[in-house]
Amino acid sequence: MPVLEGLWGPDLRMRDAGLGVGVEAGVCPDEAPHSPVWGPLRTPPVTCGGLSLALELPALIRQLRAAWRARRGGPRGPERSTWVESDKEEVKQDIEDRSAHLEADGRLNTGHAGVLLVERRGSYPLIDLRILKASAQQGEVEASRRKVKRQLSFQRYCHASRLLRGLVPHTPGSLHLLDDDYLGQAAHMLSKVGSWNFDIFLFDRLTNGNSLVTLMCHLFSVYGLVHHFQLDVIKLHRFLGMVQEDYHSQNPYHNALHAADVTQAMYCYLKEPKLAEQLNPLDVFLGLTAAATHDVDHPGVNQAFLIKTRHHLASLYQDTSVLESHHWRSTVGMLRESGLLSHLPADVSQDMEQQLGSLILATDISRQNEFLSTFREHLDNQDLDLQLASHRHFILQIALKCADVCNPCRVWELSKQWSERVCEEFYRQGDLERKFDMEISPLCNQQADSVPAIQIGFISCIVEPLFEEWHRFTKPSPLSRTMMGHLHKSKAGWSRLRYAHTPSDTQTHTHTEEPEPEGGGGGGEGEDIP
Repeated sequence: MPVLEGLWGPDLRMRDAGLGVGVEAGVCPDEAPHSPVWGPLRTPPVTCGGLSLALELPALIRQLRAAWRARRGGPRGPERSTWVESDKEEVKQDIEDRSAHLEADGRLNTGHAGVLLVERRGSYPLIDLRILKASAQQGEVEASRRKVKRQLSFQRYCHASRLLRGLVPHTPGSLHLLDDDYLGQAAHMLSKVGSWNFDIFLFDRLTNGNSLVTLMCHLFSVYGLVHHFQLDVIKLHRFLGMVQEDYHSQNPYHNALHAADVTQAMYCYLKEPKLAEQLNPLDVFLGLTAAATHDVDHPGVNQAFLIKTRHHLASLYQDTSVLESHHWRSTVGMLRESGLLSHLPADVSQDMEQQLGSLILATDISRQNEFLSTFREHLDNQDLDLQLASHRHFILQIALKCADVCNPCRVWELSKQWSERVCEEFYRQGDLERKFDMEISPLCNQQADSVPAIQIGFISCIVEPLFEEWHRFTKPSPLSRTMMGHLHKSKAGWSRLRYAHTPSDTQTHTHTEEPEPEGGGGGGEGEDIP
């Protein structure tokens, strides 16, 4: 609802201790109380420097323009009166067009005036900082739904950014209006977060890019981890905010969205009946935290690139699990900086840090055969005992490895997006290597390595062998059957795309090189290729 004449008491004051401003209602500090310059405009009474703080920027511009032209002597007589009245109508219409989100809460009263207007002094004023009539009804004013959502989107970002950094408002009267439509849809999606068809891309949009923090907070609540470990909620938000920010948003693939996707997959695996009944809160905490942080501060290039460019991380970790070691150490640093585990005994927190490191280091793709052979041996001997902490930890390592490479096991619409993103990141590395006259790494040459070819090799050599053993472990579960079905469809889909865009003479040459990776996957998908 727009700020209307008569809502303000004669003795209302706006105070700002920092700036020392005390402005009488209805009086411009630069003009006399009944100045003819401001009088015809009938400006809202709370002003600073002659401008109403209750108006949006376009209305402020119109008001300033009217004042300036009036000061210079503007149009005279009837012409001036007509111009002023026209400008008044523009200001009034602009206020009414924007007024829907001002109806945020009918309980807001003028007692909040000092607090809210002080907050508006920032470079980017919050959308909801208005003085409303206490008796205003939400249905009194209509406005464009699209305008409201557009205006509130920036506020959602401001609110989330301040909250996640621990900058919770200390003033009891401050309000932060969030977009109920978006948050309602995000909450509805969270109610189905255990579904394998969960669309993390949509969820990220609904949470305004805060999918990782929102998801982790929800899962910690689902499992009661905050209560069990007596975690400080502010420290938890600060830690998760640091983790999310330490992911490089410019990376097409290794970013916070990938971490959120892996975390959601990890949650699905932790719910597997064979595993869920044996896990304790510590296992769940370690599994979810490792999933959220397993690629934190990823530079967007692989280990080989760091080694051949003599990067300081390669020297620090002696060319062994360079990225994974960095992800782990970064996570430990953020845990200590946020103080999330500072209330626990030192030996307990250090043990948790070591177990997190063991999980994150397991995602090193160069150790794939090591973990796969051990997993296969346990399944062959049927000697996995999940009542043993060491065996549960090993299964958490396998689960995290599966979650990290599960993209081909998603529905095709999601799987294809992830595949294109990871290949784009490969190609960027190749372009960088070409720019500095370096040997282009495997899979990073956009002219030679197509997305379908990369994905077929990845599925055959990495994903299929791992998920076939996971399928055996779950004996098999409905989720495992679903994932294997999507995996086979994804491989067949990439095969069709590969040969649909390959010249006939190249098809023959490529087909002769295909048996080795196909055999490695035990695929039998050859008949699906047209």
